[in-house]
Amino acid sequence: QVQLVESGGGLVRPGGSLKLSCTAAGFFFSSYPISWYRQGQAPGQQRELVADINGGGTFTKYADSVKGRFTISRDNAKNTVTLHMSGLKPEDTAVYYCNVRYQGYDYWGQGTQVTVSS
Repeated sequence: QVQLVESGGGLVRPGGSLKLSCTAAGFFFSSYPISWYRQGQAPGQQRELVADINGGGTFTKYADSVKGRFTISRDNAKNTVTLHMSGLKPEDTAVYYCNVRYQGYDYWGQGTQVTVSS
């Protein structure tokens, strides 16, 4: 059974930093890319891709809005993907989810809330 569990969200002031973690189980972790998405609370806001990383951790991709501020990494020995976020802005406020596409199906964690506010 595929499981993804996010942690590390919270309230932070603009310009601050947070580290989000996603711990996975139920599949051969190092074989699969993992993605971080976020969804803001404004009506109609869709879930958007923030960053992803390949199975070996050698290739990463970021949304333009977070390039240079966020870093995605993974530890395959611990089945964990981390999203380091710095220079946080109020517009980064959202629920952050990790995702894996496994056997043609998208799996999601429960999400972790990040709020950037003074």
